[in-house]
Amino acid sequence: MTRVLLLTTGGTIASRRGDQGLEPQISARGLLEYMSDLRAHYHIDARDILNLDSSNIQAEEWQTIARAVMENLDAYDGIVITHGTDTMAYTASVLSYMLQNLTKPVVLTGSQMPIDNLLTDARNNLYTAFSAVDCRIPGVSIAFDHKLIRGCRAVKVRTMGFEAFESVNAPYLGEVFANGIHRNESAIRPGDPSRPTRLLDRLCPDVFLLKLIPGTNPAVFSMLMDMHYRGIVLETFGAGGMHFLRRNLLDRLGELTAHGVSVVACSQCLYESSDLSIYEVGQRLLECGVIPGRDMTTEAAVTKLMWALGQTGDVAAFQELFYKTINHDLLFWDGDPAQVRDIFDSNLAGEVTL
Repeated sequence: MTRVLLLTTGGTIASRRGDQGLEPQISARGLLEYMSDLRAHYHIDARDILNLDSSNIQAEEWQTIARAVMENLDAYDGIVITHGTDTMAYTASVLSYMLQNLTKPVVLTGSQMPIDNLLTDARNNLYTAFSAVDCRIPGVSIAFDHKLIRGCRAVKVRTMGFEAFESVNAPYLGEVFANGIHRNESAIRPGDPSRPTRLLDRLCPDVFLLKLIPGTNPAVFSMLMDMHYRGIVLETFGAGGMHFLRRNLLDRLGELTAHGVSVVACSQCLYESSDLSIYEVGQRLLECGVIPGRDMTTEAAVTKLMWALGQTGDVAAFQELFYKTINHDLLFWDGDPAQVRDIFDSNLAGEVTL
């Protein structure tokens, strides 16, 4: 019988109505009472590690979750984590970096309605999560609405609809149909059993996300530097643009990177990749020392920046970590930062197509 550990952290799935709206109240054991039929198919142990609305989950809670997974991984065939949907994609992304070379499934799930609601989606999501463990789909993933999404590729796209998450720039790992769960073999990458799973749980929370709008005041970069942020993710226009007429963002951005602040440029577009080599403004960003986010989700870029800055204070070592593809968070390079820089340099002339 498949051995599964259920770790609960709160969220809508475990909520009941309180004096000020929904709040997490249902324990791990309480959740399983609504899913008693699972015990006929799985040996399940359940533990409460947090009891929070996911809006309150931050770097410290990510470390708690990652350590709980690592401490128990050897004793189980897989681990299911219930979590609020609002920050689930951030948690799934950061766990993808903190828990490396996973050879077992670590599956996050939750629901848009509490489990005690007659119309809840919680039960189906939990069934999908446990089935992912049964199917031995390794690594961090999110099980939601009969789909299995790689952790660092998931984005929440709906506030109320049951199709709450989408896999961005990557195929599903699996889907549930009338005849069972179908593994997408072309998307699944098994861990290397000859290498140990590693817990790399140091994080730097001093990271800021800034979405640009036309007319953004360049002084915002000086403010962020004065607040001692070590990393910034910019959601830029289109393939990677920002304005430098009248309100010149590039000059202040150059000051940031010159002071050792790591800046990653992603696109405000949900799908496809940013490419700073296409337009003049993008090439100017590269000249400022900005790191291309390429096809990463914003959630992955933010958490990878926190994780990489937590591993090292050395600029060159940080860039090597960030450029390295981890759990398929990047599709456009093979992890060699020197080669990446060469590609971007040659792309400035327009003769290389990625």
